[in-house]
Amino acid sequence: MASNPTAAPILFDRALLRARIDRARRGGPVTFLLDRVREDFEERLQAVTRNFVDVADVWTPGELLRKPIADRFQSIRRIDLDQFETLPLQPQSLDLAVSALAFQFVNDLPGVLAQMRRALKPDGLLLAAMLGGDTLTELRQSFAAAEAECEGGVSPRVAPFADLRDIGALLQRAGFALPVTDVDRVVVRYDSAFALMQDLRRMGATNILRERRRTPTRRATMLRMAQSYGERFADADGRIRATFDIVWLSGWAPHESQQKPLKPGSAKASLEAAVKKTAPK
Repeated sequence: MASNPTAAPILFDRALLRARIDRARRGGPVTFLLDRVREDFEERLQAVTRNFVDVADVWTPGELLRKPIADRFQSIRRIDLDQFETLPLQPQSLDLAVSALAFQFVNDLPGVLAQMRRALKPDGLLLAAMLGGDTLTELRQSFAAAEAECEGGVSPRVAPFADLRDIGALLQRAGFALPVTDVDRVVVRYDSAFALMQDLRRMGATNILRERRRTPTRRATMLRMAQSYGERFADADGRIRATFDIVWLSGWAPHESQQKPLKPGSAKASLEAAVKKTAPK
């Protein structure tokens, strides 16, 4: 059978992602990023001046909607992560679709956004947060330098992350009105690169690229990576920095009451202004 030239490339092993998230939960997960997103999420939803009834939380690796904000909704459906990217959602069945720290590991993000768009009722809202931009750029650069020096080549270590502009364009491509994106940059400091990697393991966020290296990394390469990290990205006290860019995205299912959509790449309004645009029904 001939391959489909329009199919999205399969970058991630999502079955492995599920296994690693389950492992992290059993071992005591590190949740500081999800905690930050949850707090910001609650603030953003509280700024929305309308009521939502039917809500779906798509693939968030943990609890996102807690009391008291969860009490605003009549029903909340949680869709757990699996290896597939087909959402079990009926067309025009939701007032609100949410997701946190999941979309960065989606093979076909345009397809998933289109599915969520179809699942929203007219004037329904998508509000999501994902890792993007320069997330883990320090670790990526340090591994690349160490492998080039010690092994004469570079293997895929850190997943590629979409940038703000690309995500905004994908929202428009999926048919969302009033698409808005913004970035919350979080810089975390660690005693060493190995401490950072331990946190990534306890987040379930270690390498799941299908083209990842399958053999153990040489000890000399790992030590050189940690040394390179410290040389390039340490503060005066010797602690290293790790960047996490949390990209926020929102969009509305089209409705006649809305403004006309902006031209691609021209969205400049704040997310807060966008979610306040609709009066209570």
